[in-house]
Amino acid sequence: MSLFAAGALSALTFAPAFAQVTFDLGPEQTGRIRAERDESAVKAIPQAYKFVEPDKFTVAISPSGPPLATYATDAKTVVGADADFAQLIADSLGRELNLVPVAWADWPLGLASGKYDAVISNVGVTEQRKEKFDFATYRQGLHGFFVKSDSPIGAIKEPKDAAGLRIIVGAGTNQERILLEWSKQNIAAGLKPLDLQYYDDQPTQLVALASGRADVIVQPHAQLVFIAARDRNIRRVGTLSAGWPQRSDVAIATRKGSGLVDALTLATNNLIANGKYGKALARWSLEEEALPRSETNPPGLPKF
Repeated sequence: MSLFAAGALSALTFAPAFAQVTFDLGPEQTGRIRAERDESAVKAIPQAYKFVEPDKFTVAISPSGPPLATYATDAKTVVGADADFAQLIADSLGRELNLVPVAWADWPLGLASGKYDAVISNVGVTEQRKEKFDFATYRQGLHGFFVKSDSPIGAIKEPKDAAGLRIIVGAGTNQERILLEWSKQNIAAGLKPLDLQYYDDQPTQLVALASGRADVIVQPHAQLVFIAARDRNIRRVGTLSAGWPQRSDVAIATRKGSGLVDALTLATNNLIANGKYGKALARWSLEEEALPRSETNPPGLPKF
């Protein structure tokens, strides 16, 4: 049975090596964390700002996969950590959430043309994107190092820990760029280079890891958290900032100069302070991606 097929169980429970996890993929989302209207955030919205729809907060989201955003078991409702966060922000602004599913490639034009008030869809802050959009951060951008559950590898925290390992990575990805730099550093230090492996699709990658043809898989952390819970045969041994050696965060994107971003940053920081933010991340086992505070337009990934 397909994991995401209509009619599947609405609550999916798994027991990965690092935790007992239950992911609710039902459309009702009875466990979703909600927030009260935040008067300070509401007052921070510029009087001149016009929402796309009266009394609503219209947010674009790309349902590209759990646990961040995916279609529920009714095949039409979008659920996940990003959907939960969008709901918290809408609650804070005292508005009904209008969640609009979009293809990832379509959000920049749609946001710039005024179709949405914001995009909450795992959008990383980059210097290039900051030329056209304003950002309020809400999660760390992390990649994960995961190994077979019975692997002898204990932890990967820095380049020397990965010396000589066979690592599955996506071609042309940011994580590949970082790991190539790690390999160069290891060679310069007299250590073995990283042995990067490339496969056409994720099922083939996971088979290679399970069969012992590779030692480690590196992907966006949230994706691997879900896979570990689903398959119960891999475990996390480390995380890597998407902006290594600096930190790179995920943010709410808004139109440049619209004035809405400061209200969203304030709302996020108040959600962090009152604990709603942490509870929402924990619901999807993403506590490790929590930020200590939200920032408006922080330094982003440079142009490469």
